[in-house]
Amino acid sequence: MKQLKYFEKLSLFSHVPFFTAEDASYQNVPRHALSYLVKKGDLIRVYPGAYRFSEYELKVEFQWENLALVAASIPKGIICLVSALYYYDLTDQKMKEIWIAVPHESHAPKRPHARIVRMRNMTLGKTSLILGEYKVQIFDRERCIIDAFRYLSIEIALKALQRYLKSEDQKPDFKKLGDYAKMLRVDITPYVLSYTT
Repeated sequence: MKQLKYFEKLSLFSHVPFFTAEDASYQNVPRHALSYLVKKGDLIRVYPGAYRFSEYELKVEFQWENLALVAASIPKGIICLVSALYYYDLTDQKMKEIWIAVPHESHAPKRPHARIVRMRNMTLGKTSLILGEYKVQIFDRERCIIDAFRYLSIEIALKALQRYLKSEDQKPDFKKLGDYAKMLRVDITPYVLSYTT
């Protein structure tokens, strides 16, 4: 009977993609009640400390579900590197992990199948993205290219640059790319010239 009361207290979260144990505690629902409701099948544990109603239907496309969830669950987190390149179709790399940038001075939270990268200059190239019911942050294409040269292999970075320059959907923004490269101290001029001449 007590568990039913807890379940009713959580009903205000039935229309959201996930809620945290902390959110539940504000409704006077203890962690042991959440564990019981997971065992019973009323809730799904999305990741440690976060839950969703089992009957909740996600509105995000299946291929972006994990990306959206992890990005939305990390305060100040921004989709970056391989995950962002994959989203923009600038890489052949498979998204085995979700790559999320967090401010350099912050604590890197743990999430299953996520790679957390601590970065400086988090506002440069930051933009919003809607994935189903999630509003998340992602670095724009130009920042992703520059970061690929900073953090990933040269092969991945060159492939991303090549695809970016040949993209038919969006024309390359050479000024923005050059400005970002200068600000982040990456010399990509020889590579750009080799692909554009």
